[in-house]
Amino acid sequence: MTRFQFVADHQQRYGVKRLCQILGMARSSFYYWKATAPARVAREAADAALAVRIRAVQAAHDGTYGAPRITAELNDSGPPVNRKKVARVMRRYRIRGLRLRRRIRTTIPDPAATKAPDLIKRDFTATAVNQRYVGDITYLPVGERGFLYLATVIDLHSRRLAGWAIADHMRTELVLDALHAAQRTRALDGAILHTDHGAQYTSKAFAEACTAAGVRQSMSAVGSSADNALAESFNATFKRETLQGRRAFTDEREARLTAFRWLHRYNTVRRHSRLGQQSPITYENSTRTTPATLAQAA
Repeated sequence: MTRFQFVADHQQRYGVKRLCQILGMARSSFYYWKATAPARVAREAADAALAVRIRAVQAAHDGTYGAPRITAELNDSGPPVNRKKVARVMRRYRIRGLRLRRRIRTTIPDPAATKAPDLIKRDFTATAVNQRYVGDITYLPVGERGFLYLATVIDLHSRRLAGWAIADHMRTELVLDALHAAQRTRALDGAILHTDHGAQYTSKAFAEACTAAGVRQSMSAVGSSADNALAESFNATFKRETLQGRRAFTDEREARLTAFRWLHRYNTVRRHSRLGQQSPITYENSTRTTPATLAQAA
């Protein structure tokens, strides 16, 4: 209870002047508070209604969205709302997105392997689709001690996941499968693929596959996550939004199904802050001038 409310509750018995003197506040402040009461009630009701809309968006997106993405979702589906207001209501009603988890090292370099030059140099942009990609491997904890591994190929222009593969190992076949999946989506000839110095990416088999696809290899500095920051950010988001605070998936089936669902949603639905709160495919469709996706066979 505020001092103003206390005066309002007892003014009939003791009088406003006496109560304000005892509480050490100006009568004008009390009367201003009383005059603006209807506006406060309306604001309370509006905040409660907005909280309901925010929770509906959170539920639709597995509780993963923060204020910027929720704002974009709300503005697409109803009356426009300011991001600061969304953030304020989320704080008030304790509606939170997900936080980052600790990561486990998956890059195991081969000191004897031939390294490709760094053609990206921390510039994770591209002027059009199908020019530059990043590739990486991340882990999916399963059960008490098990792991699955996810290899990805991401377009630097649209942030679209062009190819991916999941396996219970980190052998070269994993990254080859992801590259081949990207080839089925895109005509990769002439594109750059930037990766870390993991043994899978420095292998002869992967180099040969890149050459066959017309892909130019690029590699980050050893031990520097910043040199492949976009892939690292994608991996962190993937695990944060699929695990949602849990230590591990229950079993391999759950891990695979959850990963498939999230990866599909990432490309088609999930809003990306760097794309003006559009999904990668929506962004591609709004900016593409020439087709990069392979045409389907008749």
